[in-house]
Amino acid sequence: MLSKGNDPPMAANHRDTVVAHMMKPGVVQIPGDVSVTEAASLMERERMPCLLVKDTESSYGLMTPRDIVRKVVAQGLEPDAIAVRTIMTQPVQFIEYDRLVDEASTLMMSSGSPILIVTKENLPVGVLTVRDLILSPQRGAVQIPAVIQVLEGSDPPREYQAVIVQLSHVGALVQSLLSLLPDTPVLLSFSLPNFVTPLTIRGTVVAQPVRIGDAGDTVRPPQSTTEIQFSDLAPSDQSTIKAWMLQNATNSRDVP
Repeated sequence: MLSKGNDPPMAANHRDTVVAHMMKPGVVQIPGDVSVTEAASLMERERMPCLLVKDTESSYGLMTPRDIVRKVVAQGLEPDAIAVRTIMTQPVQFIEYDRLVDEASTLMMSSGSPILIVTKENLPVGVLTVRDLILSPQRGAVQIPAVIQVLEGSDPPREYQAVIVQLSHVGALVQSLLSLLPDTPVLLSFSLPNFVTPLTIRGTVVAQPVRIGDAGDTVRPPQSTTEIQFSDLAPSDQSTIKAWMLQNATNSRDVP
């Protein structure tokens, strides 16, 4: 329903930046008959760059602050009396979460849309804006000691030592001796170099682990890399990670 074309999803390549690494997680969806006043209040409360308007089963639109200014305020109209379907921007551009960011940039340029709704298996999961592409750091290569707590199967949660090898404000690629299945809830604790306050972030495993050790290595066990997507990340923690990455991280494409 939300997919653009019949191409199969591209497998995430940890050496390239994909849309999921740059997007703002979460989508606020509203019906088309909601008033502009109510929608604007919701957008402000949720701190979202847009709202996804589902007018019918097959008709979608976006409501942005620009729509409100140009189509309501500038026209001297009363926002309480106007439904969002009358001012929403169409068509909506969708992109799968595991597509490369370069594809997102190309889609923005070809469609003229500064906002993409990110989907996972045809369900909206995030928003990617041109501002994200300009201001957000690329997925960066790092070496940051961390602790993973698995939030199911034991009480209290068991802790495992790990190393973050790639980091962005929406997720991390982590190496450890632990193999975790997709959808496993975890807590990831770490300290950014030169930052005093440690971070403890809730997340979910979103990719099958990949073995990276040599099969014949008898000195140390082979490690696994685990993709963790952050959830419920406080705006202050998100800003901290973005600022640190912009100052310190190396683009993962440069890693040999």
